[in-house]
Amino acid sequence: MSTTQFLFAGFGGQGILFAGKFAAYKGLTEGKQVSWLPSYGPEMRGGTASCGVIIGDEPVGSPIVSKPDVLIAMNLPSLDRYESAVVPGGMIFLDSTLIERKVKREDVKVYAIPATQLADENGMPTLANMIMMGSILKALDNFNEDSVNAALGKVISARHADMLETNLKALTMGAKFLEG
Repeated sequence: MSTTQFLFAGFGGQGILFAGKFAAYKGLTEGKQVSWLPSYGPEMRGGTASCGVIIGDEPVGSPIVSKPDVLIAMNLPSLDRYESAVVPGGMIFLDSTLIERKVKREDVKVYAIPATQLADENGMPTLANMIMMGSILKALDNFNEDSVNAALGKVISARHADMLETNLKALTMGAKFLEG
């Protein structure tokens, strides 16, 4: 029996809610119990955005993630706000393109992924979130191509079906980044 609590945080326009929804659908495709709770400011772009995702073997009692096992910080204000909330032994993934400071805690595993830089350099400027997701799945040893494809099929609308391959490429890029 295991449950993992994820907290995705950044600013509007970074695909925070999309990445969280992808993680939730990936859990669903694997037969897990899932909760996805988005939160965002009133601004469309540039405001705050976060979402909590809980994936486990047991029914989820509360969708609120106050002590994440995994924090995904896509900007400095998010790292500043949530770093202390991560459970000891947890993981912090940060976009090192946008966050220059080091994580202050020594009781967590830190992954600095230059997601925005990688996205820009590879002609996919809106997919830093999915590059980050690929790194997360790799670090958790959960990059299963079948469930990744199934989840992408759920979160990418038919209108944007042309983005399926690009999203898969971004996920793979993030996974390969951790391989070095």
